[in-house]
Amino acid sequence: MLLGLTGGRLLPSPRRCLLHCRHIKSAATAASGVGDGVLSAFRSICGEDGVSLGEAVREQHGKDESVHRCRPPDVVVFPRCVEEVSALAKVCHKHRLPIIPFGTGTGLEGGVGAVKGGVCFSLRNMEQVLDLHPEDFDVTVEPGVTRKALNAYLRDTGLWFPVDPGADASLCGMAATSASGTNAVRYGTMRENVMNLEVVLADGSIVHTAGKGRRPRKTSAGYNLTNLFVGSEGTLGIITKTTLRLYGIPEAMVSAVCSFPSVQAAVDSTVQTLQAGVPIARIEFLDDVMIDACNRFSSLSYPVTPTLFLEFHGSEQSLEEQVKTAEDITQSNGGSDFQWARDTETRNRLWKARHDAWYAALALRPGCKAYSTDVCVPLSRLPQIIVETKEDLIENRLTGPIAGHVGDGNFHCLMVVDPNNPEEMHRVHLFTERLARRALAMDGTCTGEHGVGLGKRALLCEEMGPVGIQVMRSLKDTLDPNSLMNPGKILQREEP
Repeated sequence: MLLGLTGGRLLPSPRRCLLHCRHIKSAATAASGVGDGVLSAFRSICGEDGVSLGEAVREQHGKDESVHRCRPPDVVVFPRCVEEVSALAKVCHKHRLPIIPFGTGTGLEGGVGAVKGGVCFSLRNMEQVLDLHPEDFDVTVEPGVTRKALNAYLRDTGLWFPVDPGADASLCGMAATSASGTNAVRYGTMRENVMNLEVVLADGSIVHTAGKGRRPRKTSAGYNLTNLFVGSEGTLGIITKTTLRLYGIPEAMVSAVCSFPSVQAAVDSTVQTLQAGVPIARIEFLDDVMIDACNRFSSLSYPVTPTLFLEFHGSEQSLEEQVKTAEDITQSNGGSDFQWARDTETRNRLWKARHDAWYAALALRPGCKAYSTDVCVPLSRLPQIIVETKEDLIENRLTGPIAGHVGDGNFHCLMVVDPNNPEEMHRVHLFTERLARRALAMDGTCTGEHGVGLGKRALLCEEMGPVGIQVMRSLKDTLDPNSLMNPGKILQREEP
């Protein structure tokens, strides 16, 4: 999940980017990297207003919500349709210019930084919901459509798209990072909910990963090209359309909060609830530091102990059974009575507080920055890794509230760090390396949903092994032989 980033914007504010960006090239210098002939070609494709060399615009497109420093592109283009994306990509391919796709800039792993310079394709002007088939439970959208915009569009249909990373991210961007979030335990991640993609490749050719216009609920036709591009982070192509599964809005929803005497008790309750077959929609863990931060930031009054936020979806009758089973399990582990949030307003306030965890953590140390770790392990290993991680944080005097989607084994430490303190930065770096390797040692992954980006390339090598990495490199070389697509991300090697 793009953790706790609510109310996402298409562009971060210029003031914010100016505070974060360093070593920014001037517009004149940028123009020298992209010749006048190329700029003229760009303008002939998407108009004068569709090409920008402005310093503020480039800065806005060189940074996401991560701790990685701003790396602005040489020029930003704003295509309005897939034909323009294709034409622009052909120009870049001819002149060997790097291509960096940009959606809403809410990523957390430095995935939009132009580490080799080049051209940023800002896709905000492609914002159409193209095909809605309510009887088939699917919809096709362009990359400028965010998850909140889609659900607002679906409001009167009785359908919704439940994948919720916290940020109001672009749906195509969510596909590119294989995002998930709080509802994944019941509805799955983007990987399970993307049915087809339209992708512009490095040479400008257009591929439909399941066949043009195809939207079957299942297929065994050839290689799974769709999931090849889900999670590719813009390194194999630019996603210009995604066809998504939709779901019926549940008849009833109810949320609850339960406090526990220990981390072990809370996580044990999570595992046992899932083992009992309760079709829980959300089950989120917050440790004592995180719940205290949320209490202060969101004006709540929950006990400052390890806590679970739960949500149940279904019919009124099925909810009674779900809730009773979950309540029996939590109480057998020493949990408190459930504090209920039944009406929509109260439930929304509860989950807004959960999504605001990022800002709540930052408020613990004003003036500092946050970095969110993102490991995922098999459910049976959750109690051990969270307890060990908590001990590691205390031993190394680090501020790292823990929050996570424990229903699918994924959790985050929101590291709050003073970027001007090299010694503390070093301790945080060592901690994040230990945490990732702890997850790998427990048969898990170094990233459950944020992606690899810039910061986890070495860890990906450890996770996949040399043969796995070589297969990935072979795929990259086949689809992008000149290494133009978002170079420097995912695979750790020098680009030609």
